[in-house]
Amino acid sequence: MRTEELEIPGVILARPAVHEDDRGWFMEVLREEVFDASFVQSNHARSREHVLRGLHYHREQSDAWYVAAGEARVGLADLRGGPEGLRVMALDLSAADPTVLYLPPGVAHGYHAATEVDLIYWVTRSFDGTDEFGVPWDDPQLAVPWKVSNPILSERDRSVKPLDWDRVREVLG
Repeated sequence: MRTEELEIPGVILARPAVHEDDRGWFMEVLREEVFDASFVQSNHARSREHVLRGLHYHREQSDAWYVAAGEARVGLADLRGGPEGLRVMALDLSAADPTVLYLPPGVAHGYHAATEVDLIYWVTRSFDGTDEFGVPWDDPQLAVPWKVSNPILSERDRSVKPLDWDRVREVLG
């Protein structure tokens, strides 16, 4: 599995080796030692086209994302360094180009379903709601380059409060 660290420190994109023959193909999707993390829960989210999920961030939890079907634009914002250390980026993930995206704590993340998307993801902490925080997907302080203007949002993502750096510092420590 080849890996590359992206422009946000600690965010890693892994490219599994795909082994093809006349029967089809096989690949390893996840190896814990590649990300130096122990995953405790696996989740599968299906999103209709035009759905945007996020932006969410965690104090303790890391995620590893794999798009099993469809195409998604991922938005990321590094909140760990406050406004002075802010780094924002977007990248496209597609089942046609298998990759695993590793997201460390403190990096806000979300995705927009360019098509119907099946996202399989692993987390390093079992969900209980106490480590789940949010920032508006279109917060002007972040200016994530989504390339979308009117996505379908959950009630939770519609009602999240604007980015407050004092709150982020309180959460992330």
